[in-house]
Amino acid sequence: MTAPVVLVTGDDDVLVGEAVKAAVEAALEGEDRSLALEELDESHYRLEEDGGDFSTSRLIDAARTPAFLTSRRVVVGRHLGRFGTKDEVAPLVGLLTDGLTDTRLVLVWERGVDPRQQKLNQVPKSLKEAVEVAGGRVQSCSVGRGREADTWLRSRLDAADVTLDGRARALIAERVGEDRTRVVGLLETLTAVFGPGTRVGVDDVEPYLGGSGQVPSWELTDAIEAGDVAKAIDRLHRMLHAGGRHPLGVLATLHGHYARLLRLDGAGIADEQGAAEVLGIKGFPAKKALTVSRRMGSERIGRAIRLLSDADLDLKGRTAWPPELVAEVLVARLASMNRR
Repeated sequence: MTAPVVLVTGDDDVLVGEAVKAAVEAALEGEDRSLALEELDESHYRLEEDGGDFSTSRLIDAARTPAFLTSRRVVVGRHLGRFGTKDEVAPLVGLLTDGLTDTRLVLVWERGVDPRQQKLNQVPKSLKEAVEVAGGRVQSCSVGRGREADTWLRSRLDAADVTLDGRARALIAERVGEDRTRVVGLLETLTAVFGPGTRVGVDDVEPYLGGSGQVPSWELTDAIEAGDVAKAIDRLHRMLHAGGRHPLGVLATLHGHYARLLRLDGAGIADEQGAAEVLGIKGFPAKKALTVSRRMGSERIGRAIRLLSDADLDLKGRTAWPPELVAEVLVARLASMNRR
């Protein structure tokens, strides 16, 4: 028996969409979508067409409407993330407390399309509890960060309907970068093209990968510190294009990185704990900053700071170079200093 209500939460559109699709299919249990399914969104919650307040009353009415010509109704409420307080979700809590008869409810806690909503509100505790008491479930859609995100990607590749060889998996991980949810559509495409159970290699995957995804800033600084100019330029381009960063934003990231190295240089810091206290950061980042600062030394750190200052002036109009070119030259010069 399917859960009477599913609350899908998350800020990743791809994963939320995937979860909603699966929840709806499970709730329908083969019923005719055209008869059994009703979907409401932010436009249905607006009390006045030209603006004004929002209410869940239309969603409540839909959930209480009896099924007709089907054994059940499936009601989907999108964009519920615009209701962020206990009072605003109280009618929904009341609905779940009263109980659902022949309706399966899929609630989607996502941001609405109204530009006045700046961020996704937190799910009120009262709504989560009401869902669980009603016999439903809360499904959180998230890739996570760091190692958790890497684990998520590996699990998706492991569960793919096609069998990816080692090189293909490595290429996918490299190309999608931080845009890991791109693999959802990619794996569906590969399955449709090659068929379930087919072994897929790197040459098969390459045409369907598209452009490179964004990468975290530490990949850029790691490439610079390794003296790998080509890789550093590639990471810069991915931050600018896939990541939507402006060259001034990249410059600010690099300035923060080298400012930390400068603070440690000559400070007599002996260990990770001392570096953490000076920099206000903990763990591996502090240890890494101390190692890099020692390896570069005062002369190269000073030169890096001067290059950053020159690039800042160039980006603010000292030269007629395009901003992206200024950033490319800066990154190339910084990486060249570290060539061994």
